[in-house]
Amino acid sequence: MSARTIFVTGTDTGVGKTFIAAAMLRGLRDAGYTAVGYKPVASGCEVTPDGLRNDDALALQAAGTSGWDYDAINPYAFEPPIAPHIAAADAGVTVERAVLDAGHARLAAASDWVVVEGAGGWRVPLSPHFDFADWASAQAWRVVLVVGMRLGCVNHALLSATAIAARTPLLGWIANSLPPCQPRLEDNIACLERTLDASLLARIGIDPAPGLVLPAHGW
Repeated sequence: MSARTIFVTGTDTGVGKTFIAAAMLRGLRDAGYTAVGYKPVASGCEVTPDGLRNDDALALQAAGTSGWDYDAINPYAFEPPIAPHIAAADAGVTVERAVLDAGHARLAAASDWVVVEGAGGWRVPLSPHFDFADWASAQAWRVVLVVGMRLGCVNHALLSATAIAARTPLLGWIANSLPPCQPRLEDNIACLERTLDASLLARIGIDPAPGLVLPAHGW
């Protein structure tokens, strides 16, 4: 068995990628699939008795099919809340593409779906030699772009969508409203619907209902 994979990226950091990825995992599980999250590289981790732990990776672990240890979900964990390639260099670690591939292959071999969450945006570096865009596009994974609906998002969304679609399939985008509510929110969403050459998959309000599950149909 080999899983289908979706890569979740965002227009920036702090736009709700983890929230969306976890909701996708719950939607897939509710549809009867086995689904596991993968946060291959995470900075901003907390020191615990069990080792470094990242809140985003823990959320994906909780939302996905049970039975996977933390290291399978997040093979590269760094304590400082800084860009992952800088955190890795400070720790004397090189993020290796082969390690990322092997981690994904392990999850995919035992699952129907893998939801991979990047860090920050599409072009975030992982080492001096490659970035998330290089890695995801080499796999030809379909990408979901999370657009944080705030001032500047139209430019960020258009640039990100163009860069993604040039290298790998862009499945669609999700409008995630961030507090405080963006002035002229509806106008901004309408603008992106007109100009983005991709489907609007979902709209998330500032106060989404507890336990929000995104539908798995069409993924």
